[in-house]
Amino acid sequence: MKHLKVADLMTDEVVSVAPGTAFKDVAKLLAQYDLSGVPVLDDEDRVVGVVSQTDLLAHTLPGHYPSEQGITAAGPPTAGDVMSVPAVTVHAEETVADAARLMTRRSIERLPVVDVEDRLVGIVTRRDLLRIFLRPDSEIRRRVTDEVLTEVLGVPAGDIDVHVVDGIVTLDGHVERRSQLPALLSLVEQLDGVVAVASRVTARTDDTSTTHAAGARHAMPW
Repeated sequence: MKHLKVADLMTDEVVSVAPGTAFKDVAKLLAQYDLSGVPVLDDEDRVVGVVSQTDLLAHTLPGHYPSEQGITAAGPPTAGDVMSVPAVTVHAEETVADAARLMTRRSIERLPVVDVEDRLVGIVTRRDLLRIFLRPDSEIRRRVTDEVLTEVLGVPAGDIDVHVVDGIVTLDGHVERRSQLPALLSLVEQLDGVVAVASRVTARTDDTSTTHAAGARHAMPW
């Protein structure tokens, strides 16, 4: 089954800065474009760090720099001085689900998207990822019917009724074998745009007990 990739949702016009960009200029960019952070790129467009609002605020706290103005002997701070490293990035070909898990695990709002050579190609935000839950119910139903039931599980047409309302999928009918039930539920839950699944699907035959018995016989020492 096809899953949405990060490349399908990312924005390819990205506001970025260089390591030498002045602290104040970074702050102006964040305010001007209403951004929570920007990637920092080297001369070959590789992401070497990220400057977030949190990074900027942390470097304005009293005592962070020797002087009240935050100016050291080397001059005012730059993006390279305040950026978070290493940068947390995602590849364009990774799935939206992988990107969402990474954002949640690292508690970040946006991810720079890179190619196979780690060059910046876009940006993806939490707001972008939420768009998958705006997929039409008709499209979700088609994917459940065509991709899950027909292509993957081989369930004959008409054996399972599929209803989708606001991303909630209801399944009613039967499959041939009980061992198909966990796969059915798992595959539908993984579809982009599915919020929840309610299954009333039953099985004509219980092949799970036969499988367990066979496994037990093979485990016997005699």
